[in-house]
Amino acid sequence: MKRSRFSRHVLHRVAFVPVIASIAILVAPALLVQSARAAHPKNTASSVWKLAAIKVTGSQRYQPAEIVAACGLQIGQSVTEEDFQKASQRLGEIGAFDNVSYTFEYSGDEAKLTLQVHDAGHFVPVRFENFVWFTDADLRAKLHEQVPLFDGMLPLSGGLADQVSDALQVMLIESKVPGHADYVRAGPEGGAINAIVFSVTGPDIRIRNVEFAGASPSELPILNKLARRLQERPYSHSLVEVQAEKNFLPVYLARGFLKAAITDAGARVVEENDQETGVAVTLEVKPGPQYKVAGIQWSGEKVFSDGQLSPLVHLQAGQPADTVQLQDDLNAVKKLYGARGYVAASVMVAPQLDDAQGTVSYKLDVHEGDVYHMGDIEMRGLDDHDARLMQAKWNLDKGAIYDSSYPNRFLDDIFKSAVLDANWAVQVDESPNEQDKTVDVTLRFARKSIE
Repeated sequence: MKRSRFSRHVLHRVAFVPVIASIAILVAPALLVQSARAAHPKNTASSVWKLAAIKVTGSQRYQPAEIVAACGLQIGQSVTEEDFQKASQRLGEIGAFDNVSYTFEYSGDEAKLTLQVHDAGHFVPVRFENFVWFTDADLRAKLHEQVPLFDGMLPLSGGLADQVSDALQVMLIESKVPGHADYVRAGPEGGAINAIVFSVTGPDIRIRNVEFAGASPSELPILNKLARRLQERPYSHSLVEVQAEKNFLPVYLARGFLKAAITDAGARVVEENDQETGVAVTLEVKPGPQYKVAGIQWSGEKVFSDGQLSPLVHLQAGQPADTVQLQDDLNAVKKLYGARGYVAASVMVAPQLDDAQGTVSYKLDVHEGDVYHMGDIEMRGLDDHDARLMQAKWNLDKGAIYDSSYPNRFLDDIFKSAVLDANWAVQVDESPNEQDKTVDVTLRFARKSIE
């Protein structure tokens, strides 16, 4: 039976050299290189071999060929042990792995390399804000060609994001776009990073028009009217997504399309000159089925009866389930509770969909909470005389059951009685204290700007 000249059996039976090096690169918390060499008379550090094979183990995220391409070595090239160290170091620095190690074996003038990796634990998706010269699919395909470990997700640390940014810059240069590619790690204020966002700065990209793919003729006129607000505004994916959720999607939700979705399908260049780039934005509309109201059931209410709460909800059985109106109605319910001191009251909505009948039944579960009392009142932005005057007019005493409708009624009376002139703008800030069940109120007065 013929045996591979690299097999361990032959290595032991004849004087072929066994595995002679093992190096582990630990990426976190700091880069640490450890080496262990088997005693052997030959100085491997100065040896040069032809690279015969590269094997990769340990990754559940990437294909071996992608890791091989990322390590920078190629089959057939001349290599030294230092090249193996550099290849492992390169993989360790990009952030995709929290552990990289290698072993190699050689025979004569050829060597085989084995890379052992362990995938990093936290990856986040990538967003492209305004690369309007490429489709999203083209971006991802070309980036994968240039950055083998790019799969639409990136680790939170390491140099892989820099590699993607560099590749995007090359694409811009090749397309003769005078811009600079950059990225930010993004997330909600005070929250964890949930995306890495790439954008190009330099070109002035403006929205010329918005198209709604999949919209029906009955909704299209109002969508087009709302879309005029976006014309000539600077284009970004985030801007369009926010507008889709806040302005366009409610058109469908108000008509009972409870599963409707509207997404930014991308922008295409429709005109371009030295000053700006004009784009047409396409929004993909998926209305889904329309639902009608089958019924509404209350639970949890004690302070107010079902008969007192039901008139505040305007949904009618047999009519389209207008969830925009429902939200407005539930805000009215919260105001009713707030006027009785239940400022933390909430209503949980549990829709029960019947796809076969095309109906929805709503269960409205009221959580009334505790009664809150008036805390401190503070007037800001007024001189001492006017502040004392406002304090004297305030009739909701400290310790009284708090009425969330009172601050606005108070201001209406102040302006109607001309205690203050109409050139004042007032912001009402309520600060509930959950521990002692009080509400501190701050009225912030500011003179309106005169244009």
